[in-house]
Amino acid sequence: MDQINSSSDESHVRIEKVKTLREQGIEPWPAVQKVTAYAQQVLAEFAQNEQEKTYALAGRVMMVRHHGKASFVIIQDASGQIQTYFKADVLGEKDYGLFKHFLDLGDIIWVKGDSFKTKTGQTTIKVTSWQLLSKCLHPLPEKFHGLTDIETIYRQRYLDLIVSPESRERFIRRSLIIRTMRMFLDRHNYLEVETPMLHPIAGGAAARPFKTHHNALGDDFYLRIAPELYLKRLVVGGFDRVYEINRNFRNEGISTRHNPEFTMMEMYTAYQDYHEAMDFTEKLIKTIVAEVCPEPQVSFGTHEIDFSKPFARMTIRQAVLHYGSYKEADIAESVIDQRLAEHQVKLANKKASWGEKVYALFEKIVEHQLIQPTFITEFPIEVSPLAKRDPNDNRFAARFELFIGGMELSNGFNELNDPFEQAERFKQQLSARQGGDEEAHQFDAEYIRALEYALPPAAGVGLGIDRLTMVLTNTTSIKDVILFPTLKRKE
Repeated sequence: MDQINSSSDESHVRIEKVKTLREQGIEPWPAVQKVTAYAQQVLAEFAQNEQEKTYALAGRVMMVRHHGKASFVIIQDASGQIQTYFKADVLGEKDYGLFKHFLDLGDIIWVKGDSFKTKTGQTTIKVTSWQLLSKCLHPLPEKFHGLTDIETIYRQRYLDLIVSPESRERFIRRSLIIRTMRMFLDRHNYLEVETPMLHPIAGGAAARPFKTHHNALGDDFYLRIAPELYLKRLVVGGFDRVYEINRNFRNEGISTRHNPEFTMMEMYTAYQDYHEAMDFTEKLIKTIVAEVCPEPQVSFGTHEIDFSKPFARMTIRQAVLHYGSYKEADIAESVIDQRLAEHQVKLANKKASWGEKVYALFEKIVEHQLIQPTFITEFPIEVSPLAKRDPNDNRFAARFELFIGGMELSNGFNELNDPFEQAERFKQQLSARQGGDEEAHQFDAEYIRALEYALPPAAGVGLGIDRLTMVLTNTTSIKDVILFPTLKRKE
């Protein structure tokens, strides 16, 4: 008991209650009691027929109101809250006395009793027997203001979930988003798979990896930054439609839109191009919105995003002209450097192509303005090392990115399946890496070997689960849609 963190006077009082209970032969953390219903089930059944029925429930004590030898107690379980009624002449003086003197807010209790309606019309359980199931040793956050300390919300998410119905609903909706996505893909004959988290070579995206060491093998490994190269190996093996929903890890900064550990869905489809992949991605997202949102118009910050309309489609060049209020001549190759200077855009690559410069301008002045769902295409091939060239203009990749709410949510392209060109792209990335670009792709000889066995024409799509959840729950920080976001260790 001395090791318990009694951080307040009230915590100390609760610890003393534990000692007293044990002296009286009462275990504050006893074996489980059988539960026959949840709060919402009781409320729904009584609303339907208003017939008294006996239930056994368990939940956390959220409010207590004493009225002499009777008390009203609100308990909360996974489904919601329900009022219970404790009365001395029903329970007996001893059991009621134990309840009144030893029960605290936050305790988890078991109750058995009959449903009835109070004079104020509230469905309530008249308790005939009860038991303390788990003693809470610390006071809950004050109910009227809730949990307001951001640091505590993220470090002690369990407290946030206890006192914030909005937070619980957000994570329930996140689960429904993933479930709907999985069902949609399964209906379209995609096979769900799992690929390695530990990679001998960091690949599949341009990002800095986390590095670790495997003692038994005596070799370094990387936490995966993307599952792409393994999923495409499966397409080589004959799985024409595969997907994975899992974590990626990138050793980068933390912001309202970035967490080093995040969840992605990646899918690969043989004999499809990126235009079909765009159509499919739009259908997938609209299906999710229809399932988890009451209306196709969704509030996000100060904006209303309309998912009922067809998603807009623009090239990077068209987007720069439109959102930058430029004419074609304003971003011509001869003057593009002036536009970059005006917006204080500096490129690490001094030999950047015109396409790369337009792309840099797009990132600076356009991305944050893409509020309504918008597909962007014609990415320069130099920033798309795993994508096939556009057959209509080999300066560009056959690729799209989807933006919603000013954020990139999805990236997709025709997969490069020419092993000779892929090897050459890896060499170019290796050169960039040797020049100081830590996010450049490493040369993956094993992946090239897989391509040599013939990867069919295919399109791949990645979709960020966390950001999609942000949009569909009107949440502007990624930390609020990840149960346990990455935080600096507390001293």
